[in-house]
Amino acid sequence: MPAPTVLSFFDPATKSYSHVLADAGAGSCAVVDSVLDFDIKAGRTGTSGAERLIAAVRHRNWRVEWVLETHAHADHFTAAPYIRAKLGGQIGTGAQIPAVQQAFSKIYNLGSDFPLDGRQFDRLFADGESFRIGSLAVRVMATPGHTPACVTYVAEDTAFIGDTLFAPDYGTARCDFPGGDARTLYRSIQRILGLPPETRLYQCHDYPPDGREPRACVTVAEQRAGNVHFAGKNEDEFVAMREERDRTLEMPALLLPAVQVNIRAGAFPPPESNGVSYLKIPVDRF
Repeated sequence: MPAPTVLSFFDPATKSYSHVLADAGAGSCAVVDSVLDFDIKAGRTGTSGAERLIAAVRHRNWRVEWVLETHAHADHFTAAPYIRAKLGGQIGTGAQIPAVQQAFSKIYNLGSDFPLDGRQFDRLFADGESFRIGSLAVRVMATPGHTPACVTYVAEDTAFIGDTLFAPDYGTARCDFPGGDARTLYRSIQRILGLPPETRLYQCHDYPPDGREPRACVTVAEQRAGNVHFAGKNEDEFVAMREERDRTLEMPALLLPAVQVNIRAGAFPPPESNGVSYLKIPVDRF
């Protein structure tokens, strides 16, 4: 089997990682968790980060077969439609995305015109399903907890874990968004830690403490040995820690503007009569 090639791109504004997973020999690749720039003060989008990724793919003459999401992000906008328009590919995410759409459609009062079956995405992946990037086999693992629809993409010795785990010195994902559950997260983490110890776990975020450079990935062995949130804890201890910690966390700055876009596979709400698209902010809802 071909060894996966991975390129990673860090967005300092949102502390987000985008990745390109490639079968370099076949010239085929997938983009994972792309980021669209968004100036929340001006309400303006930008594509400088996405263009860096696009330039790297074009430089290598790779063909994009998939534009993948590990989940509907609450801390940045996906650039999936922009990537697809520039490079091609199908937008895919976890099969449980309708559960996230249903929860947030009520929060945003999206109405009956908003489909709640995931059709905004080109492909919904069920737990255990497989697909290919060139000749590279990719297996989908459902890893809910942060959201009901989180998935991990596993290719040989490489896995893309979204927000489920962060670097060992930062811990694990929060579980206090609609549909999140700390006990479910713990069990999803155990699935990931069941992968071989040398498996590279590519993260969607890194929040490095002072003096450490951002890390795109760590190994299963590193997570087992030293993750500050679960090393040495049983399930009940982890759940108690996670729920207590979540009660102290502020809302992500981009959650309210971003989620309503990300559950649409990155499409903004239809423009109104003046040609402008508007984002909804629920008042006194959280």
